[in-house]
Amino acid sequence: MERVARFVVKRRGFVLAVACMLLVLSAFGYINTRVNYDILSYLPSELESMEGERYLDKDFGLASTAMVTVEGDMPTAELLKMKQDIEAVDGVTSCFWLSDVVDVTVPKEILPDDVTNMMYGKNDSTMMMVRFEESSASDKTIRAIVQIKGIMKKDCFLGGMSTILEDTKELVNQELPKYVLCAVVFSLIVLFLFLENTAVPFIFMLGIIFPVVYNFGSNVFMGEISYITQALAAVLQLGVTMDFSIFLLHRYQEEKVNKSNEDAMVSAICLTSTSILSSSLTTIAGFLAMCTMSLTLGADIGIVMAKGVALGVISTLTILPALIMYFDKIIEKRRHPVITPHMHKVAAVVTKHPKRIIMIFVVIALVFFRAQSLTSVYYTLTDSLPQDLTGIAGTNKLDEDFGMPSFHFVIINDNMSSAQKKSLADELDNVEGIKSTLCYEKFVGGGIPESAVPDSAAELFRSNGHELMMITTEYKPGTDEMNTQVQRMNKIIKRYDADGILTGEGAMTKDLITTSAHDFNSTSVFSILAVFLIIVITFKSISIPFLLVLSIEGAIMVNLGIPYFTGSVIPFIASIVLGTIQLGATVDYAILMTTRFHEERLNGLSPHDAAATAIETCAPSIITSGLSFFAATIGLYFVSRIDLIRGLCLLISRGAIISMLVILFVLPAMLILFAPIIRKTTYHWLDDSKESVDIEVQEKS
Repeated sequence: MERVARFVVKRRGFVLAVACMLLVLSAFGYINTRVNYDILSYLPSELESMEGERYLDKDFGLASTAMVTVEGDMPTAELLKMKQDIEAVDGVTSCFWLSDVVDVTVPKEILPDDVTNMMYGKNDSTMMMVRFEESSASDKTIRAIVQIKGIMKKDCFLGGMSTILEDTKELVNQELPKYVLCAVVFSLIVLFLFLENTAVPFIFMLGIIFPVVYNFGSNVFMGEISYITQALAAVLQLGVTMDFSIFLLHRYQEEKVNKSNEDAMVSAICLTSTSILSSSLTTIAGFLAMCTMSLTLGADIGIVMAKGVALGVISTLTILPALIMYFDKIIEKRRHPVITPHMHKVAAVVTKHPKRIIMIFVVIALVFFRAQSLTSVYYTLTDSLPQDLTGIAGTNKLDEDFGMPSFHFVIINDNMSSAQKKSLADELDNVEGIKSTLCYEKFVGGGIPESAVPDSAAELFRSNGHELMMITTEYKPGTDEMNTQVQRMNKIIKRYDADGILTGEGAMTKDLITTSAHDFNSTSVFSILAVFLIIVITFKSISIPFLLVLSIEGAIMVNLGIPYFTGSVIPFIASIVLGTIQLGATVDYAILMTTRFHEERLNGLSPHDAAATAIETCAPSIITSGLSFFAATIGLYFVSRIDLIRGLCLLISRGAIISMLVILFVLPAMLILFAPIIRKTTYHWLDDSKESVDIEVQEKS
């Protein structure tokens, strides 16, 4: 490591030149990385609802649709002209309306009830279904949605998932600069308050720009990332890796007392690299735990963030030293008063009442553990978006005028008899909450001769050996009523056709709920085991990993339980990823505290005195790091209009503070109380020469 450090210090100009060249390449990679705005597309591909989406796409061209609600008495000629203009948009397959089934001169009174119920609603409204060539979240579909918005006339409303995804893209692109700006400004405030060198916060931010841009640029090898990852990656990377910069600077300033600047920086890099690498491993392990999720959104976030931490470590040991060396004179000249946390009283309370502190912590953790299981969670994208968006307003119009906030799609084998298909449709009609079922047999059975049915209508319902039923429902996706409805419909469909499939937003959201419950358990277990093993290797101990992980897991329980008492509803993804993020990002505080406790024990101090010294010496670093993490994420809660982003960032920022407090108060109490167990379960915890002294001191304590 010394050779690398000397190269960085001696060739700092070359290092910075290469770093800037890589910025250009990374910018190119960032521009060419696609962003996915469809959360449901991350469901496991083997699920029936996802298989149904593939059939809708391949056989019927219905995997991507939008609904146009036309209110008022628009002349038929004008409506047909708008329909024609929409069909001419690049990316649109068809714009289905009643004219595709029967002649527009046919009175609607003689049409089947299911047809009129679906095509006509309140406020003299009618509905058109727009089909797209590609998936809802594809770039081509997004561009088509933008053009359709320009075509629509007054009293026309565009709804459906495709429209909502386009709204999401536009909103995220508007807000993303605000996210980064808030993270930078709030973090600078914290750094100014706790670091005496006025120029250092700006140098830190300059240094972090490099790994953040590298991370976004290298995402091009993944093909695409989710909009959640795009919104959070820079902010989380800033908050998580700021510690590394602080560690390096403090060590450099310490080494400068007796060495030249260059030698001091070489020593700082060598001495800091070990602690930074070991600390980053727990953080990386926490993020990689999300790759075990069945919902591939977890792997998307986990890989990007783990990569970001690794790039942060490399940049801290190469680019940041070069920047500090260049600006060293400015750093030394510009100083200001800072907040210096004095923890004498805290140390006295903790060392005097360790048992009481632990008992209080256990009670609080148990209460909040129960509360977290009762916290309400939402799963639908529409619940997290502003209700004034075009897609949300259009979808609400569907509910208001037609009583159909959502659609189901049933795909069955075409070799079933017409009587069976009609019977299946009738049974589905009788399921509670179903508004109407539209299928080919209802057209033919409604008095319209089969020969009079246009080929375009027949192709809409029949293709490649499958037949399609479109079902409108009164329930919204993600609700208990919808999940029960989906379950009952599936049972009915399987009785008629064992290979029949129910898909649509309702079925996919139900699968999302089931998948999320599994993922919550798997990511929690994997992240705990990964961090546990790293701590075992670091301390060569069995007991210390238990204490450190238990302290952070207790903090996570409290964090996830708070929404129950505040009456808040949190996004489903928050309950899955929060535990891994909070554990991986804040267990470093626990490792720092335990390491200092161990050092003081080796110096001959009793457990009580060692804990007191550890609290007083580690508090400034832990508080600065915790508040930096808090500052980097809390700003998004105030500026974002996307509740999914707001909710997740509130939990992450609050988790940083809770973990910080637990490490300062609870962990030292644990180290004191379990000192005899730690000594017996840790390899070479104390020198053999001090073993007898330690036992005597412990007995007196």
